Parts: sequence; structure tokens; C-alpha cells
Amino acid sequence: MNYHFIAIGGAVMHNLALELSSHGHHISGSDDEIFDPAKTRLQNAGLLPDSLGWFPEKIHSNLDGIILGMHARADNPELLKARELGIRIFSFPEFIFEKSRNKKRVVIGGSHGKTTCTAMLIHVLTCAGKEIDYLVGSQLPGFERMVKLSDADTIIIEGDEYLTSALHPVPKFHVYHPHLAMITGVAWDHVNVFPTFEQYVEQFRIFEKTLEPNASLYWFSGDEQLQLLSADFSSKNQPYAQPDYRQTDSGVVVSFEGEEYDLQIFGKHNLENAEGVRLLAQDLGIDGDEFWTHMQSFRGTAKRLEKVFDENDVIIYRDFAHAPSKVKASVAAVREQYPNHTFIAVFEIHTYSSLQPDFLPGYRGTLNHADFAFVLYDPHVFELKKMPVPAKGTIETAIGHCKEFMDAEELAESVKKLVQPGQPTVLLLMSSGNLGGVKPLEFIV
Repeated sequence: MNYHFIAIGGAVMHNLALELSSHGHHISGSDDEIFDPAKTRLQNAGLLPDSLGWFPEKIHSNLDGIILGMHARADNPELLKARELGIRIFSFPEFIFEKSRNKKRVVIGGSHGKTTCTAMLIHVLTCAGKEIDYLVGSQLPGFERMVKLSDADTIIIEGDEYLTSALHPVPKFHVYHPHLAMITGVAWDHVNVFPTFEQYVEQFRIFEKTLEPNASLYWFSGDEQLQLLSADFSSKNQPYAQPDYRQTDSGVVVSFEGEEYDLQIFGKHNLENAEGVRLLAQDLGIDGDEFWTHMQSFRGTAKRLEKVFDENDVIIYRDFAHAPSKVKASVAAVREQYPNHTFIAVFEIHTYSSLQPDFLPGYRGTLNHADFAFVLYDPHVFELKKMPVPAKGTIETAIGHCKEFMDAEELAESVKKLVQPGQPTVLLLMSSGNLGGVKPLEFIV
């Protein structure tokens, strides 16, 4: 088959392109910006576009399909040409659904934790020797790509609530129609497309209605919004809570039916999520003992409380946290795991939602568990998004217990002064961007 990707540089888009190419399909693509790791990975596979930009001449009648990324606008010249020629156009969720119509579809949704939960399930099923397909939003240790499409009869999908494409602006997880599903929690995000909390919550109510007949749904019992939504659930559903566990120096020990399992992950939210994943795995033929046994080798995913340095009494974690609920959960997890360390938290305000003045107060108190907290924002990002740059002190006032910086290198110098020889220190770097280009080790040396 011959597929063209409009906005091939996206995290999932480029992985899907690589996967289809590995199966012998002919792949072309375009984008107006492509960053690493997508750039290098596409280049190594011979799929990197020769030039950045949009080129209608790449669109021709011999194409079997267009795969359209959310980054492309409705007036994209390649998209307009494809519509003029009548070529079939998919968003990547629509394409995944098309390729999994005859599979058992397992979808994990929620405002936070869905990437890690999806990764947990993929890890356990793979360790158990199950043949599965999958789509997950982060690179997993030991896996070449984030997307796999094969003859497997089951597919595990991370169900993102952000929109599919300019042609079909509905949440991605409304497209998949799962036979088995999980919701980790609901906390307002993506205010650029869901300007009110009520509109955002409604997407999860709709998601539950998209489940296939006789589907099963698991949801976290400690989430207030899910408690309210569950009264309207029509599918077979079951709440779950955290398992019994205790902290260790390296992670946590989970107790299950009289046995203990030493995990490498930590944090209350991760343990709550793992219990929900255990129930999904149970429905897929994995009993509790086997699940927790395989979870002992699960190390997490890239940028999700990922330990990137541990030497000379200094530990550095990198995290993708950007929404208030995610920042709060990550900070609380690190504080719980390292109660006696000097704890330094760095958070970059980068996403459209986090830049919104009305959304900013939602971060208040999220950094309180850190001994020292810093918030970075780049005025240029505000300008690119055509938003006013906050007046000095605005962020400190809104969030509380933090010091704001507009210069990443200046922030790094302030962090360095807090790292004292002989004093155990943990540094948490949270960003969905790149922290102004400053590498993790540059915060301490």
C-alpha cells in the first residue's frame, strides 16, 4: 500500500510511519517542523522529507490513503489536494481503528497516568508471551517503536482525549470503541479545545458510551469526578483502589494474596494505576501472581518519573508532567519516596493550557512538597501562541511556593547552588518541552 503522512513528525505519527514501512508499505510524508527523536528516526529509515513545508505535488491519485496529523490545519495545501482527488483520509486514531476492527481493543484513558498504564499492560503481556498489537504515547525500554500492527488478535491502545484531526475534531479515545477499558481519573486539561471543566468531563461520559456491547470498564474509585460519572455508566463497570504496599529505598513492595513483590516504580498514583491494570490483565488471562511477578521488571517509560542520574548523593528524575494533576502527583510521589532528601522541583510552563491566565491558578499548591521549587517560562513561547507575556511575579503569585525564571541557564545556576556535597538531594525536572535546552546534568555541574 502507498500512504502519505501529513504532519509526519508527530510522536505517534512518525512511529506509525516507521511501523507501516517495516511491513513493506511505501511511505511518504511532509511537515513544517520535525524535531528529534522523530527527525533522526525518520532519517535512519529513509523517510525524512527532503524539505520542510507542505507540497501539494506529493499528493497524487496513486495514493491508497492519507494519514492526517492534528498539527495540520484544515486549509493545509496537501490536505486540500487530497480532498480534491477524493483520496481516503484517516486521522491516526481512525487508521488504528480501521486496522483493528477484527481485534479485541483495550483502551486506557484518563487525564493522567494513561501512558504509564498502557506501558504496564504491554510489558506484562509481552513478558507473559502474549502476542499483542499496541499504541502508546512514550518510548518503552526494549521496544523499537511505540506502534505495532500485526496479525495479533488483541491491541492495547493509549486513549488520548485530545482531538484527532482538523477534519474530525473529536477526542481520539472516542474513535476506538473498546471491548475492555480503564479510566485513571479526570482533571481538567486541554483548555484550548475544552474551555470549561464541564465540557472536558463530558468527553469521558461520551467515551463510556462508545464501548462495545458487553464491554468491561475499570475506573479509579478515589476520583471524585469518576464517582459522579459512574452513576451514568451503562457498561459493566468496576471501581478499583490502590493495592497494599510499603515503601523501600529502591521503590515499593506490593502485597497480594500473602506474597510480596518488589517493584521498581514508586508513587501512590502509580500503585493505584497498577491495580487497575492488574484487572485488565486478569480479563486477558493473566492472574494476579503472574501480573505482579512481571511488574517487578517494569522500569517505567521515557520522561515519566524517569531516573536519569544517580551518583554522589544526587538523584535526577525527568518527568512529562504539565497539567496541575500531573505536577501534583509527581511532586507528591518524589517527596514520599525521598522524605529525607533535599527536594528541588523544576517545572516548565509550556503547553497552551498551562499558559492560560485563567488556568494558571489550578497549579496553586502543586509544588508545596518540594523544599525548593522553580518555574520556567519562555516569553517567546507566549509570543508564538499570540498570548501576552505574564508580568513579573504573576506566576509566583498564582502558583505559590516557587521562584519564576524566564532564562533556563540562570535557573540552572540557582539550582546548582542548592546542591551541597554530602547532602542527599533529589531533583525533579518536569516539562513537556525541553527546559530551554538545558540538559539534566547541567542543573548540577
